[in-house]
Amino acid sequence: MTNIRPVNVNDLAAIRVYTQVSQGQAWLERYRGKRPVVACVLGFTETGLISGISAAGATPDDRRYTAIADAEFLIDGVQSQPSYPLPPLHQGASPVLISRAVVEGQQLPVYLFNAGLPQPPAVPAIDLQGAPACCLSTGRAMEQATVKHLFAQGLLWGEKLAIAAVNSYVILAECVVGGTTTALAVLTGLGIAAAGKVNSSHPTCNHRQKWELVKAGLTGVDLRSPWSLLAAVGDPMQVVVAGMAIAASRTRGVLLAGGTQMLAVYALARAIAQESALFWQPQNIVVGTTRWVADDPTADTVGLAQLVAEVPLMATQLSFANSRFAQLRAYEQGYVKEGVGAGGCAIAAHLYQAWTNSDLLYAVELIAAKHQQKNEGTQREYPVA
Repeated sequence: MTNIRPVNVNDLAAIRVYTQVSQGQAWLERYRGKRPVVACVLGFTETGLISGISAAGATPDDRRYTAIADAEFLIDGVQSQPSYPLPPLHQGASPVLISRAVVEGQQLPVYLFNAGLPQPPAVPAIDLQGAPACCLSTGRAMEQATVKHLFAQGLLWGEKLAIAAVNSYVILAECVVGGTTTALAVLTGLGIAAAGKVNSSHPTCNHRQKWELVKAGLTGVDLRSPWSLLAAVGDPMQVVVAGMAIAASRTRGVLLAGGTQMLAVYALARAIAQESALFWQPQNIVVGTTRWVADDPTADTVGLAQLVAEVPLMATQLSFANSRFAQLRAYEQGYVKEGVGAGGCAIAAHLYQAWTNSDLLYAVELIAAKHQQKNEGTQREYPVA
């Protein structure tokens, strides 16, 4: 990114810490100037196919391939003939544009994990031998044996990622359509009053629809065990990232890249560590997202973070208000908001090479322009208004 110039490394105004402020600011100071390792864990739940549950794909069939398409774009960027093009959205553009802009512009190493997809991605990914989850409303989302296998894989790879992140930190990202609803289910099952507080990819969160699914899924579930809870209403990403966070936190910093979903992962990691008497260093973990999530007027992310407690919630203050692309400006109306580690990667861009919000906007628009140029004559996915 030769056109982007770093600024004063002491300027962290591009990042706001919302909860556990002193702990969060100390974490940011510790990892300023460090190049992180990015791990993106892909999963699937049939919850994401329910009509209206998510805007991460215009139709249920589109949403079946969202994670696979995002993974391909994260790794390969703009391609003339991708195996899985980014799915059309009702409004907005995939948040993977943000993640890709940072990964490409700052040359961050990326590890991709398949925790349970309907089919493998078209780019190299580490197959954790999981399986897609059934809809959480069934109360039988996954086999408990699969849950425990995926957790063991998370612990194993958390240690490996920590080794790769020499003197730095690990960004743990996700891509699961319908994941804020499984997050609500897990948070509720852990005794956290998350109803009405979680986010969504819609401009106005569909709280009632989510809550009805969660009530159905939790009926009759043994809530004394996190394993039973996950098997009933979880998704394959959650348990993998919980294991990774526990293991990596022992020796490295961990940035859980997401909002509602990563608050649920943190609460889950804490519950598993307590039940199984596992050593971890929770003070090394933060949750990092976008301001579109943290300031979402139709949710209460900050209040949810306070209920989860202990873990700092921080967010990039990136704005698309002045973008020349209508699909990026849609974020300012509440569409999309987050995903594929977008907020965490933006925070990393501010920390590692001191990109300002203007630098980051410029980098994202370069990616958007390339993607538009590729689609010229067929479909203008990023119209200039």
